[in-house]
Amino acid sequence: MNQATRVAFIGNSLPRRCGIATFTTDLQQAIASSDVDTSIVAMNDHGDGYDYPFSVHCQIVDDRLEDYARAADFLNEGRFDVVSLQHEFGIFGGEAGGHIMALLSRLTMPVVTTLHTVLSEPTPLQRNVMERIVDASARVVVMAEKGRDLLRTVYRLPADKIEVIAHGIPEFAFVEPDEAKERLGFSGHSIILTFGLLSPNKGIEVMIDAMPSILRRRPDAIYVVLGATHPNLVREHGEAYRESLMARVRELGVEDHVVFLDQFVDQATLLGFISMCDVYVTPYLNEAQMTSGTLAYSFGLGKAVVSTPYWHARELLADGRGILVPFGDAVAIGDEIAGLLTDAPRRQAMRLRAYASSRSMTWERTAKRYLAAFETARRGRALSVVAGSSQPRALPAAAAPPAMQTGHLLCMCDDTGLFQHAVHSVPDRTHGYCVDDNARALLLASVLNGAGEPRLADALTARFASFVQHAWNPDRRRFRNFMSFDRRWLEDAGSEDSHGRTLWALGICARDDASASRRRWAAALFAEALPVIESFSSPRAWAFALLGLDAYCTIAGASAVAASTRTLLADRLLGLISTVETPDWVWFEDGLSYDNARLSQALIATGMSMEVPAYVEAGLRSLRWLAHLQTTPAGLFRPVGSESFSDRRAAPKAFDQQPLEATATISACLAAWRADGDPQWRTEATRAFAWFLGDNDLSSPLVDLDTGACRDGLHRDRPNENRGGESVVSYLLGLAEIRQLARISGDRPKLAPLRALHA
Repeated sequence: MNQATRVAFIGNSLPRRCGIATFTTDLQQAIASSDVDTSIVAMNDHGDGYDYPFSVHCQIVDDRLEDYARAADFLNEGRFDVVSLQHEFGIFGGEAGGHIMALLSRLTMPVVTTLHTVLSEPTPLQRNVMERIVDASARVVVMAEKGRDLLRTVYRLPADKIEVIAHGIPEFAFVEPDEAKERLGFSGHSIILTFGLLSPNKGIEVMIDAMPSILRRRPDAIYVVLGATHPNLVREHGEAYRESLMARVRELGVEDHVVFLDQFVDQATLLGFISMCDVYVTPYLNEAQMTSGTLAYSFGLGKAVVSTPYWHARELLADGRGILVPFGDAVAIGDEIAGLLTDAPRRQAMRLRAYASSRSMTWERTAKRYLAAFETARRGRALSVVAGSSQPRALPAAAAPPAMQTGHLLCMCDDTGLFQHAVHSVPDRTHGYCVDDNARALLLASVLNGAGEPRLADALTARFASFVQHAWNPDRRRFRNFMSFDRRWLEDAGSEDSHGRTLWALGICARDDASASRRRWAAALFAEALPVIESFSSPRAWAFALLGLDAYCTIAGASAVAASTRTLLADRLLGLISTVETPDWVWFEDGLSYDNARLSQALIATGMSMEVPAYVEAGLRSLRWLAHLQTTPAGLFRPVGSESFSDRRAAPKAFDQQPLEATATISACLAAWRADGDPQWRTEATRAFAWFLGDNDLSSPLVDLDTGACRDGLHRDRPNENRGGESVVSYLLGLAEIRQLARISGDRPKLAPLRALHA
């Protein structure tokens, strides 16, 4: 990277020389010394004026969503080449730190993310946020091989996206501790040191309990506990934890041999304290610690280290470079430390091994590794997902969507409307027509009119509208559904779902149809057919009606009845998910059926239009869960199979797969993308569309690109060769959305609705 390269660092939730703050500033300074222009975006969890040890160019208060968007604007306007994100749980606001996606999703430059913690058993929400972060990252850095293993096995990240770069250390000479002891007032003593923010997971009490046994063998030993109490702990409990440790010291009668230094220290002071110690100890209680900066620093200064076997220590101290003791075992810690303090040759040999092994970890060398990762990200050389990964596989970025071809749609129509079924590609008159498919066709005509595509012939659109009008039964205030080939209605009222779907088409037609007269017709029929929806019990009927209301309520003269019905239906869906949802079943019903994604889409669209965050959040949450279910181990889109429709709270069966589900997923994911800007939704949408083109369980294309015909789905062993009305309209609707997506300037959604929603 050359002098013109600009790198921004995001990290830091706590003040001064603590945790991520230390790492962020040390890495930033090491990178800056390579003639790279750098800036820092600093997290601040309460906005109360923390004193950072470096120049902060943009600051985020963790629970203010608008700050994340503002920071993204700062980075984009600054034309940075790469963003280095330092991720740790607890830094970022939102559930499981999800607010950071409001920043990452808006960035126009690649992101290289350093994960300071990788959980082996994340909660579903933690997993979801982590997967979104790594999906948004061009490269992911961890500081131990264990991190790489977890990313591969737990999060199924491809190996070629992961870098293992050791925690950096200062360049510091190998020195004896005597001079530092004298300078700091500890001459004549054997010094044991622990440094870091004081909190119960550090195991300090275990080390205190070990002091009596150490003093029996080394009476001059002093245990120095350097560091302030963790600010979050102070905020919630004051200094109760520190006071309990001091009380334990008094109970054991070792108050002359345990020193608490309650202070933040700069790097020079910290290095002085490490220099004076004879043994550095990290008695942490949690195995799942991926990195410890204080362990790295002490190791890098050539100190004899005794530690519990958390992940970072297990790797760093292997092969005699340190000593590992069991968690919470005061006897073992005491024995090992006393052994080192009474065996100078052994202690010195361990120090020399540690110092020699750590030379590759200096910040200068660590910075070079990061610069190489930044350059790979900047040049776009990150490799594609490996075979066997469950990561979503989307259309290649350079692949243009197919052309819009409506030949088969025209073949499936006569002077009545759109036929339901076909035998292969030949219209099947036996089953006649239905309002479901003709409403979908009317919806398609309106979508094409507003999507920059060639319109359907006006006469054909009028035919679909005429079918819908004729389906209306004013005596029942319901739409009929099935009509025979000889134009006889086979029922007085169709299903609730067919009524809701027809309302959806009418709402879109009222807003988007090319004919002003037909728009007025659609609005009038919509208003007449809407009231009965309140008596329906079908969640899909509610969702379809909400999608129609989303369009209808934008036109002049939309009634108060429409607005109140909209709120009623959205509240019903929200009530369903609130009642049914469990940690492992994030859905509106006890089972999955057809057109599932439309339920999520309806809440997202309604929430965005009405500025009701609860609707949006429930829609996004349920859609993420559904998207995960619809992802195969090979990373393919697999819609919920029709064999699953009677199952309850069970993983969906794979077959039969239908085009309707892919189209619903495309629409819902793009609605989600417009809501929160997460680029993963684009990936999900294009992956679902790729199902039509052969990226599916059978590797079999379902569409004829020359005519626009679409097979009716996938059986276990073959495609369904019939190409009916529902399938062709589903494909063309999905294609229209994907083609419109490809034309969006800048490849990003407009973000004003999200800002307004959270204002």
